[in-house]
Amino acid sequence: MSTLPRKIIFDTDPGVDDAMALYYALAHPDLDVVGITTTFGNVYVEQAATNALYLSALAGRQIPVTVGMSQPLVKKPETPPDYIHGADGLGNLPQRLATQGELDPRSSAQFIVDMARQFPGEITLVAVGPLGNLATALQLAPELPKLVREVVLMGGAVLESGNVSPVAEANIWNDPHAADAVFTAGWPLTMVGLDVTHQVILPLSLFRQIAEHHQHLATDTLCHAVAFYSAFYSAHDAVVGQINGCYGHDVLAFVVLTDPELFTLQSGRVRVAVDGLAQGQTIMQRKAVSYPQHGWHDDIPHTQVCMRVQAEACKAVIEATLMRDWMEKPLLALIL
Repeated sequence: MSTLPRKIIFDTDPGVDDAMALYYALAHPDLDVVGITTTFGNVYVEQAATNALYLSALAGRQIPVTVGMSQPLVKKPETPPDYIHGADGLGNLPQRLATQGELDPRSSAQFIVDMARQFPGEITLVAVGPLGNLATALQLAPELPKLVREVVLMGGAVLESGNVSPVAEANIWNDPHAADAVFTAGWPLTMVGLDVTHQVILPLSLFRQIAEHHQHLATDTLCHAVAFYSAFYSAHDAVVGQINGCYGHDVLAFVVLTDPELFTLQSGRVRVAVDGLAQGQTIMQRKAVSYPQHGWHDDIPHTQVCMRVQAEACKAVIEATLMRDWMEKPLLALIL
């Protein structure tokens, strides 16, 4: 078995919890982020790309960043939730330094296809936003499910209530048609949804400790963003408010790769309701029975769905990883 780090393309809409996830991936020795593909969601896609470049530069990393989907495949686009992530996606930073880094000119979907063809069987797609980039990549290359190693997505809910409707999670709801295409594509797929992410509450004090430990611009920026994010969650969720923190949504999509023993998974077919009151609902077939409806026939592939998590152990892994010595000198542009 290879001991080389796993090649990751991070499909993201940064976003505060996206920033947590990116820095976890950069900090972990078993993960190699070979590209960041951006999409609309927490912010407009242009801001998502700007944030991906900025966060990478602050950590001293040069990683290809692409611009992807700016709106859903079919449904009407929504306004980004600036009251959760800030208008800039990072908690309304008081200032930004000039940093080095330019966007890769390819679309996010084309970048995914190109990398999968360049490294067949090696790329893991970790998607933590609306899934239009993956759905479009499937349209460009129908053979893509055979080229990637696996897909891990943060989104959906099976037994847990939704966070944008009683049944829908935000990433899936934002582009349900894309999500259904991804769930039925036939690649090895793991869903990390609200069933587990609502069990992992990360205290703001943890990110203050990380920033104090590193004394680095990257972790200072992350701490500022998490403070804004935590203020929202603490005001709207009594359980989170007792801790003064936030849910560890997106970072768990990486923890399931690095520490899979902390999760209990169940296999079953997953489909997405694309319209009506249940728009965005992830519906899982949890019993091994045959249904006559076409949407549940035997050719629909199975998804591995995270149903339970060892929350305290997850928090310990996140803390230990972000406390590692992983950052380099920020890539700041020369100001003459």
